[in-house]
Amino acid sequence: MKRLFTVLFLLGLTNLVMAANPLIPAPPQIAAKGYLLIDAHSGKILTESNAQQPLPPASLTKMMTSYIAAHELDKGNITLAEKVRISVKAWKTPGSRMFIKEGTEVSFEDLLRGIIIQSGNDASVAVAEHIAGSEDAFADLMNKHAQRLGMKNSHFQNATGLPAEEHYTTASDLAKLARAIVVGHPEHYSIYAEKYFTYNQIRQPNRNKLLWRDRSVDGLKTGHTEEAGYCLVASAERHGMRLISVVMGASSEESRATESQKLLTYGFRYYETHKLYSADQILNESRLWGGAADQIALGIVEDLYVTIPRGQHSALSASVDVDSVIEAPVTKGNQYGEVTVRLDDQLIATVPLVALESVEQGSLFKRIWDSIVQFFVELIA
Repeated sequence: MKRLFTVLFLLGLTNLVMAANPLIPAPPQIAAKGYLLIDAHSGKILTESNAQQPLPPASLTKMMTSYIAAHELDKGNITLAEKVRISVKAWKTPGSRMFIKEGTEVSFEDLLRGIIIQSGNDASVAVAEHIAGSEDAFADLMNKHAQRLGMKNSHFQNATGLPAEEHYTTASDLAKLARAIVVGHPEHYSIYAEKYFTYNQIRQPNRNKLLWRDRSVDGLKTGHTEEAGYCLVASAERHGMRLISVVMGASSEESRATESQKLLTYGFRYYETHKLYSADQILNESRLWGGAADQIALGIVEDLYVTIPRGQHSALSASVDVDSVIEAPVTKGNQYGEVTVRLDDQLIATVPLVALESVEQGSLFKRIWDSIVQFFVELIA
């Protein structure tokens, strides 16, 4: 048995009938081999095509390289100030370059900017070697992180995106990676918005044209090879709503920017995102039987966002479904129900309701007394 508690969000039901029939056009047609548009916080997919098709990612690969760099920085394994010795292999890596020199020492921070802003293949190899010892070992680390992030249709063989057999990913997987960068490592994300970087007296621009065209765009990465075509993963934020677009296999540098802009414009114009609950916010306090405490606080593990058609906020409702009997001991994180969010009658989100704290069993007397009380409560329920 379960108890059902219903809380209605965002009152103002006079607009409910009007909101029930939003006027949303079909998504724009995008000239690319694969594409996807999602909300960064809710993960809601707003439009997609061939998003699960494995494709060569070119320099979009460097998103994983920079993600791992941020991950290692946050773990304290590396500092931005530490020096990286440049190998012959890094120096000789072909393609786009930061122009580092063999035998010199370059700060990790400069190399990170060289990867993100200048798309430096040389910088990518240098970082890979510094973190994992070799680029091959780093590729293995890339694949382990891909599995951890749920990138089920990706496989990496190098840190740069230079063409290689069995080196591929999908628009869907790149969106997951972009979310991990933007949401998971926000303290490093500002680099993706920088328009220029100068190293070795050479000033190079960020290849993401949207940084100049749309003030709301602040990342992420471009890519191009003959095999992959022109690719762009872009992210933009307007009024607290953040979208991520992925375009793979466009026909030109201009096309990848134009098609990405179409996706972002569509998403911001016709959808809105609401944060309903915060992680660790107490959503319910339930009776705890046989515990050292009489109540147990329940909530959710992560912030709960929903993305809905614009103007439909008054049609949102949520219910908290709680197990009728919760007995000690309780371990923090154990599930005791779920939170369900609906838009009118449409189910749009379901997340576990979990214990926000651990509670041990009470004394023998407390457990006996609670069992007696529980018996009579259930008898008259």
